[in-house]
Amino acid sequence: MTGQSIRVVIADDEPLIRAGIRMILTSDPSIEVVAEASNGREAVELVRAHGVDVVLLDIQMPVLDGLSALAELRVAVPNARVIVLTTFGERENVLRALEQGGAGFLLKDTAPAELIQAVRAAAAGDAYLSPAATRHVVDQLTLGKAAVRGEGARQRVAALSERERDVLALLGEGLSNADAGRRLHMSEATVKTYVSRILAKLGCENRVQAALLARDAGL
Repeated sequence: MTGQSIRVVIADDEPLIRAGIRMILTSDPSIEVVAEASNGREAVELVRAHGVDVVLLDIQMPVLDGLSALAELRVAVPNARVIVLTTFGERENVLRALEQGGAGFLLKDTAPAELIQAVRAAAAGDAYLSPAATRHVVDQLTLGKAAVRGEGARQRVAALSERERDVLALLGEGLSNADAGRRLHMSEATVKTYVSRILAKLGCENRVQAALLARDAGL
């Protein structure tokens, strides 16, 4: 994405919600909202018509719901990164979004700065989950499996410094960098540096994988 705008399509059946999301995203000069859709079918058509990088999809929409639109987009426009943005934070929706190839899951009460951060992360090829969504995924995927994977996870975590393990434990709780920084009395930028180092040492692609590993290791 270097030197280019991140091109975004917003899909939500409520005009005021779309307007609010557009206002937040366009406050960042690196993000361009190229189109808006009021239902899932329109979203798929717009993404196919425009060369976009990131799609923000509401779940509850007429004609075609967001998760069904996500499934179609992963086949029709596989390069477009999809973030599910919704008021419905049930575990099943989070897991379905991730299973169908979503690049992120955010609740609509997400802070504006986090929404921008999520779009940037998705455009860069990373996954981004809100802390609440992370907890849902971790709880579901570790259920009944922690004992099996625990020893391997503990061996991997042993390579971390004590401070890195502290940060990893908070990732396992689903905390954001800012919240983890407050807990550990460190700046958000310092936590971000630690997270990058942790992901590299553990061979994890994103925060969610690291959070799962933290739970498996019993942190």
